[in-house]
Amino acid sequence: MPCRYFYTPLATHSILTNIFVTSGYKILLKMARITPLSSETAPSIVLAEFERHCIRFKTRITNMKGILGYSLTAFEVYMQWYVVYDDMRIILGQRLVNLYAYSISRASQCLLWTTYFRKCIIDAGENPDKLKLTERDRLVMEFGKAIGSNHGKTDQALFDKLSRLFNARKMVDIISFAGQMIAACIFANATETDLDFYLEGYEP
Repeated sequence: MPCRYFYTPLATHSILTNIFVTSGYKILLKMARITPLSSETAPSIVLAEFERHCIRFKTRITNMKGILGYSLTAFEVYMQWYVVYDDMRIILGQRLVNLYAYSISRASQCLLWTTYFRKCIIDAGENPDKLKLTERDRLVMEFGKAIGSNHGKTDQALFDKLSRLFNARKMVDIISFAGQMIAACIFANATETDLDFYLEGYEP
């Protein structure tokens, strides 16, 4: 019986990642290097873990999670993203944490996560290409871009400006979340994970 927590039973209705332009139309070709586990192919122990995860975080099993399911250790480690993300929502607020994650994903050149956070921004009523930003917003996004682009290295002046807005504990959380995002982007890029079907139309 298919698990209700999968976005699609066989994870086949995903958007496909390599884009070619022919006569003005996008042609999307499947390029995933590892086929995600589905409700039909995942072992029972993996399905049980998937279900626990979905109940705990009120989410679904995406293509990336389906690939991570081949290793429950990897799945557990990567799913700590949700814990750090919840902390970040308290520190930055829902809007800014999504903008921060978006800036990291773009700088990491990750189509999957860039598209996911574009969806978050658009669904919240904003245009990712015409954002109205406060100075605080700009600093946080610039910090995320620098981390994603430069392997974590940032300008001291930028770091000092951000440190005046956030104490040491919050800075640790902000930097840790960037590390979680970069790890997720690396995994998605290395496996060429397909975009999930619900991201269709949100690609940059």
